[in-house]
Amino acid sequence: MTVRATAPSSTTAPIVATAPVGGVSATPAAGTRSYRRRRLRNVVRAWQLYVLLTPALLYFVVFKFWPMYGVQIAFRNFNPVDGFLDSPWVGAAHFERFFNSFQFQDLVENTALLAITNLVVAFPVPIILALLVNQLTSMRFKQFTQTVLYAPTFISTVIVVGMAFVLLSPRSGLINHLLVLTGSDPIFFMAEPEWFRPVYVGTTVWQESGFNMVVYLAALAGIDPNLHEAAKIDGASALQRIRHIDLPGIMPVVSILFILAVGNLLNVGFEKALLLQTPLNVSESQIIQTYVYQTGLQEAQFSYSAAIGLFNSVLNLALLLTFNWVARRFKQNAVI
Repeated sequence: MTVRATAPSSTTAPIVATAPVGGVSATPAAGTRSYRRRRLRNVVRAWQLYVLLTPALLYFVVFKFWPMYGVQIAFRNFNPVDGFLDSPWVGAAHFERFFNSFQFQDLVENTALLAITNLVVAFPVPIILALLVNQLTSMRFKQFTQTVLYAPTFISTVIVVGMAFVLLSPRSGLINHLLVLTGSDPIFFMAEPEWFRPVYVGTTVWQESGFNMVVYLAALAGIDPNLHEAAKIDGASALQRIRHIDLPGIMPVVSILFILAVGNLLNVGFEKALLLQTPLNVSESQIIQTYVYQTGLQEAQFSYSAAIGLFNSVLNLALLLTFNWVARRFKQNAVI
């Protein structure tokens, strides 16, 4: 017996399911309500985690999002007596004043040079330190090295700058004593403008490299040890294993941290720049952040300083979005 399958006629009307399926209505509204109930049950089930998350959310709301309400003073002639809303609106007048000021070019140039120098020098150092420390075979020596490199992170920036002044003193500083022993003349590091950036970057590397090194060491710990064992059997040297196993293994972390560093590029450390600033090196040490402090707090030009700070933040946001797009373009891990 032969069974023939015939296709339904094209004129047959489509069948629309209107009856409940599995006891749940198939309408979109009912599906949305069901989805919301499931989400609510999940929240109730994991309420402890949401309680732990609450302080962090409150921190960002109170200290990050709510203060953005005050950004409007950059577009007003702010007077503390009148408040935010009653101060007269001036539009982009403060931005135009900053762009047309004689200090604009010097401030942007000093900030950009210091930020780029700091990024180029300070960013690779923790990666190199992590790769070297990871190759140590003695666990006790490895832990001692990590502690020594990580310890400067706990030192206050004020103390670091004080140590720099003492070590670089032209009369009693250790560095200048070594220069005199080698037959060179002592250098007044804090008075010569060209030495401001090297001193700033050097102290930053010494203070912050240990913390970032720990982040990369944690990424290296997640690499499968069998890869190294197989490479050793194949005769790979330590340098080859670093190049072909360790570096590709930590590259996602490097990509994320680099994007974040670029997004924070122009937010140069304000405290250190201000503490290292002297009347003799101000031509190189005056950056956007120190200028905002000077005009905003010392001269009480609140709206003008807010406009400068907003300009700096917009540039940082543009850099973050640009490099995040580049990372996604080249199939690397991105922040967004």
